[in-house]
Amino acid sequence: MLKSFYQQELIEAGCDEAGRGCLAGPVFAAAVVLPKEFEHPELNDSKKLTEVKRYELRSFIEQNSLAWAVGVVDNVEIDSINILNASFLAMHRAVEQLKTAPEFLLIDGNRFKKYKDLPHNCIVKGDAKYYSIAAASILAKTYRDDFMNKIHQEFPHFDWLNNKGYPTQKHRNGIKDFGPTKYHRMSFTLLPSQLELDF
Repeated sequence: MLKSFYQQELIEAGCDEAGRGCLAGPVFAAAVVLPKEFEHPELNDSKKLTEVKRYELRSFIEQNSLAWAVGVVDNVEIDSINILNASFLAMHRAVEQLKTAPEFLLIDGNRFKKYKDLPHNCIVKGDAKYYSIAAASILAKTYRDDFMNKIHQEFPHFDWLNNKGYPTQKHRNGIKDFGPTKYHRMSFTLLPSQLELDF
């Protein structure tokens, strides 16, 4: 059973990101402020849910949270500041947009770059422990999926509709056959060394 909050006194926002390990597309992050008494029997880490359930829960979260927002850092920025900093920046951008200002941040993972003077706590596997982080993981994942589905129409050779930019065989074959696109992260190893091309 997930917990409704980490601490009782302050307005708490859960934060999570999606797309860190992808070869293409932005990293998305979400921040969600839930009511303290919030519960939902099906809400969990987005990776444990079906796609249909994630989108159902997204609507529920958006309607029942006190505030929610999504932050995006594109592949060009990722290449310039690295993926770890880009993940932090995407979370900062999400927090910045919240209509209810949080007083405490609950971060999925083990590292975070402080946002302004807000106290925070990092929770490893937090998306399976706290509702607010699980909610953030669902928003980050579904909004990123929407983006990847859209750019799939532009570059269908990479199978982004199915792999969402992760390094599957089909995705790598697309890179090998057609070269990288404007959405690829050039600072990442796009192909294993035995398949490397001169771009």
